[in-house]
Amino acid sequence: MKYILVTGGVISGIGKGIIASSVGTILKSCGLHVTAIKIDPYINIDAGTFSPYEHVVPHITDAIQEWVMRQAKVSVDDDGVEPQVCVIELGGTVGDIESMPFIEAFRQFQFKVKRENFCNIHVSLVPQPSTTGEQKTKPTQNSVRELRGLGLSPDLIVCRCSTPLDTAVKEKISMFCHVEPEQVICIHDVSSLYRVPLLLEDQGMVEYFCRRLDLPIEKRPHRMLTKWKEMSDRTDRLLEHTSIALVGKYTKLSDSYASVIKALEHSALAINYKLEVKYIDSADLEPSTQQEEPVKYHEAWQKLCSANGVLVPGGFGVRGTEGKIQAIRWARQQKKPFLDANSTEFDPETKHPVVIDMPEHNPGQMGGTMRLGKRRTIFNSTSSILRKLYGDVEHVDERHRHRFEVNPELKHHFEEKGLRFVGQDLAGKRMEVIELEDHPYFVGVQYHPEFTSRPIKPSPPYFGLLLAAAAKLQSYLIKGCRLSPR
Repeated sequence: MKYILVTGGVISGIGKGIIASSVGTILKSCGLHVTAIKIDPYINIDAGTFSPYEHVVPHITDAIQEWVMRQAKVSVDDDGVEPQVCVIELGGTVGDIESMPFIEAFRQFQFKVKRENFCNIHVSLVPQPSTTGEQKTKPTQNSVRELRGLGLSPDLIVCRCSTPLDTAVKEKISMFCHVEPEQVICIHDVSSLYRVPLLLEDQGMVEYFCRRLDLPIEKRPHRMLTKWKEMSDRTDRLLEHTSIALVGKYTKLSDSYASVIKALEHSALAINYKLEVKYIDSADLEPSTQQEEPVKYHEAWQKLCSANGVLVPGGFGVRGTEGKIQAIRWARQQKKPFLDANSTEFDPETKHPVVIDMPEHNPGQMGGTMRLGKRRTIFNSTSSILRKLYGDVEHVDERHRHRFEVNPELKHHFEEKGLRFVGQDLAGKRMEVIELEDHPYFVGVQYHPEFTSRPIKPSPPYFGLLLAAAAKLQSYLIKGCRLSPR
């Protein structure tokens, strides 16, 4: 097993995830079996309950090294073959107190697995102040020195910059960071993220891994990367536009919905449309905002009404819930494409418990009580739009993350009004998928389909939303769920 650790310095959000996934894409295109692990320094009993606006002190166990080695062997491919390479993204920024225990764990880990099986990629920032236009190397020098002081020496330094690195700058980083010039990789701002794997491959990353880790790989990963080049070229040529209103609680920080945004982008690209996401704070749609801040209220509703489709992602707690319901009601009444009640989660004493605690959940205890992981959903209707979008399959396996469910005792009340539960769990008791009759696309799912969306294979629920927003869903279904060759 070969391990590639991706760390980051200078600033957070520098692009470690993009680099890690791009490395995996390149190696996979070479015929290798690759898996990936994301380690977030913000770990607690149940990290899933944190607000995206919050940061907390981590709780670390001593078993992280054994856990990594165990998880790296779990197959992620359909053929069940054990991975040959594990790409590990360590979240946070080198020097942060939260990531210190993890850095120490990997310092020890590199000796446990031996040097020929471990490689460190450090992603750093090369700023270019507008006042001088000069590319500054000092932040990268300091970041690499900090990393070395903690016991890890980078094999590759990936420099994030606004424009391509000058040769003199690259040589300077090489000299003061104690690496060869070929070990300094430039990733400048590009028109599409899908060009990043191509940039890495052009700068000899495959050849370096072949020597450094003795990987049994083909010299030129042409076939798969050709698809990426075609896709990135197509991204630059998109002419038609469509817009989706994202109504949520954490819209001030777009990274809160990173997976959702990527799933939307994958689907928009698949139909050759340029995507515009209109972020709307669900609380701004509520009557209370109309009284307190009328301008904000009307701006939010203007955004919603001008969108081609509506997406309401999940969220916990009472705040903004009424606004989400208002947006859903509007999409239903106006027959706008839509993807995703007074509830015991918000009001335990409600007389109309539409949404209830799952039986296995201990009410009042938030941590570690979610229904997590891949679960099977059985389609009980052959006419379901979502079933057709999935390829007319009898069941799908999607990832879940929730602790509440639709009250099955009220199922018949919904179905009398045309809201059909077309997907249920294996026992037939838990509602998984709903569709509204006589509506272009009104779909709700219990699971998180965005987690399995890929650039070349978009998530079916999101794909359906974009098709409907572009007024192409019906023609797509009539053609047997096939897009035109273009």
